[in-house]
Amino acid sequence: MKGMKCVCGKTAEYVKNLRFNNYKIDGWKCNSCEEIYYNPQKAERILLLNKLKKQVVKAKLGRIRSNLVLRLPRDIETALNLHKGEEVSLKVEGNEIKVVPSLR
Repeated sequence: MKGMKCVCGKTAEYVKNLRFNNYKIDGWKCNSCEEIYYNPQKAERILLLNKLKKQVVKAKLGRIRSNLVLRLPRDIETALNLHKGEEVSLKVEGNEIKVVPSLR
């Protein structure tokens, strides 16, 4: 990735594993003034994920033929980067179901 212009007028270099809200994401860091610019799409997903962690999200169950289908809200789809047709793992813990996205 290319560098980007910093507010100080110098060039900020692309860096991986910058700390943002207890996550590591990529972005740009200026070696001159140490200003950090996070990847906006990844930062937005982290902020949404943190928001979702603080609330109870309701989802609907549906049925397609003999299968029960869990419909996830768009915010969860976006925060976890889920896509139609993608497989997820389900784990039963007590009386709860944990949905885990597959490793990409």
